[in-house]
Amino acid sequence: MTTVTPQRGSSKGSWRPWLFAIPALAVYLIFLIYPAASSLWFSFTDWDGLSPGYNLVGLDNYAQMLSDPVVLTAARNNLLWSVVTIVVPVTLGLALALLLNGKVRGKPVLRLIFYAPGVLPLVSIASIWGWLYNPQHGAINSFLEVIGLGGLAQPWLGQDSTALWAVMVPAVWLRTGFPMLLYLAALQGIPGQLYEAARVDGAGRWEQFWHVTMPGLRSAHYIVLALSLIDSFKVFDLVYAMTYGGPGTATQVMGTWMYANVFQYYQTGYGTAIAVVITLVAIAVGIPYVRSQTREPTA
Repeated sequence: MTTVTPQRGSSKGSWRPWLFAIPALAVYLIFLIYPAASSLWFSFTDWDGLSPGYNLVGLDNYAQMLSDPVVLTAARNNLLWSVVTIVVPVTLGLALALLLNGKVRGKPVLRLIFYAPGVLPLVSIASIWGWLYNPQHGAINSFLEVIGLGGLAQPWLGQDSTALWAVMVPAVWLRTGFPMLLYLAALQGIPGQLYEAARVDGAGRWEQFWHVTMPGLRSAHYIVLALSLIDSFKVFDLVYAMTYGGPGTATQVMGTWMYANVFQYYQTGYGTAIAVVITLVAIAVGIPYVRSQTREPTA
């Protein structure tokens, strides 16, 4: 009977691996766990963000959100923003991926052109589109005047009926490139034999798309939709840089209203309660994606 000698340093309770994990754990605790726990704590207080003292108010901040008309407007705008900035970019991204997966000249240049907006700073994008929407000297209204459609010229960012839709246009523009790249990579991973078999069976292009392409893109759908949905609930930069949530509250979303309460109205407790709700929604949305990616494949 042979005995197995345990290797040196392989004891079950060895502490040495933790030495390598300590720096990462410290960064994680300091810059993620501690701020998140602090925000959760302050959401139960009436702290103004400046005074050294505060009072515990329990769930009053969360109850106030239910009767806050701006929160209701922001939640509705978030929902509309999510639908538009997910459906349109994902659809366009899939269409562009299908186009670039075929025989098209200049594929690298076209990929760069379509993806480039996604890597630009959001403040730069807001400045560019703010100039385009300028009611007096903007390119959009000037173009409408030149082609004889001056009656359609609008103060795009200055009226309730068009402001949110106007901000959605650059959001769609910059978000189309990411799903395009993911779909393009997934399309190139679908075996060509599947299409050949489908053609032999008499399937046309539409049948091939629904029965070969779409099933082959299932994993890409999970990634694109989950990340797009989470990102849509966290929207802040573009809206704030272009409209500051105005005119009035027409373009307020949960992120901008949270920022306004914390840094403008000095209602840190209430603002952090809004931030907690945003975080919980993002986590709830991301759970199905995480579970789908960690589930063991069935035999």
